[in-house]
Amino acid sequence: MTVLSVVIPAYNEENGIAEIAARVLSVAPALKNVGVERLELLVVDDGSRDRTAEVAAAIPGVSLIRHAKNRGYGAALKTGFSKASGELIGFLDADGTYPPEYFPQLCQAALNGTDLVIGSRMAGADSQMPFTRRVGNFFFANLLTLLGRQKVTDSASGMRVFRREILERIYPLPDGLNLTPVMSTRAVHEGIRIEEVPIPYSERVGRSKLSVIRDGSIFMQSMLWTALSYNPVRILGLLGMAGLGIAGIVFLWILYLRSQGVTTLTPWGVAALFLALVSTVTGVNLLALGITFNYLVALFYKQPIRQGLFGKPIFKTPLDKQFGWMGLVAIFAGPAIALAALLIGAGSWEIGRLWFYMVGSALIFLVGVQLIVYWLLLRILEELSQRAMLTKQDMG
Repeated sequence: MTVLSVVIPAYNEENGIAEIAARVLSVAPALKNVGVERLELLVVDDGSRDRTAEVAAAIPGVSLIRHAKNRGYGAALKTGFSKASGELIGFLDADGTYPPEYFPQLCQAALNGTDLVIGSRMAGADSQMPFTRRVGNFFFANLLTLLGRQKVTDSASGMRVFRREILERIYPLPDGLNLTPVMSTRAVHEGIRIEEVPIPYSERVGRSKLSVIRDGSIFMQSMLWTALSYNPVRILGLLGMAGLGIAGIVFLWILYLRSQGVTTLTPWGVAALFLALVSTVTGVNLLALGITFNYLVALFYKQPIRQGLFGKPIFKTPLDKQFGWMGLVAIFAGPAIALAALLIGAGSWEIGRLWFYMVGSALIFLVGVQLIVYWLLLRILEELSQRAMLTKQDMG
């Protein structure tokens, strides 16, 4: 028998809890039509200071769970998850913004093989979401799409249905309002099957507890830190590539100027050159550091590296395994360029033409040293990771 356990976290929701509970309970017949035989409704009172618990306790069909003090939206949901008995677990807010009438559609998708079904407020259904929150949700959804390389339209939706067995894969989850974006981020990186079902969104009953700026910044930090714990090179590598791109543009611009006979730089030109030097060193470090962290993540989980900058190999030989020869070439090329510039300069060039090649040769040499150091570090981590994998396999 398939059971759906619906969890409603409630904090000072005495004016809306009865209505939303009644609406949830009313979908039981429709749930049976999609294969869900029983509905369990759990209301978690998160230390409310009003009559929320009293009102909820008086509703037939509601199982009330109480927190002695306010612990947060995420904490209330996790308490409900731990007490739920169903194979499917769903949740929604107590403020009436999400339509429980769509639970049958979400459950049908879950019963068809989807692990996590998200009710998307951004996927085309009618929505009364305020403009600022709509912009914020659009930003976070696209941030997750960028980080996880999987299209998500509503990363922070508070109405979902998921299979109980995925909990151990998406935990730990935070205690605050950022539980939903963290759940989405973990699910994407864990390879959990996700489907979004368009739902309408209504104006809430009572005052919203969400602060656009404060909670928005927490959402972003939580998503970035969660993504870093799975696939560091996706974030650090993209930042590193951006730095190298900026440096490349500046150096090409300077080469163009020199081809036109310009040998001196304006103050803006000096600033651009400084930017290029800093961007090169920073870009190489961030890219290599991201790859290093991916090895550490694989070593921690005792699994092969399953993430990457672009999700699939670009080169036949992984880029990090080419750091060795690239570093050696740079270490020899840098001094060679400097020596050639000095020899030419001793004969005919003036210092105004010589300095650029000397600076460039020093940069190439230093980047080469960085690549060699990271190559050695990554080979050690690769060896440790292989040993950990063999030990795990030997122990069954």
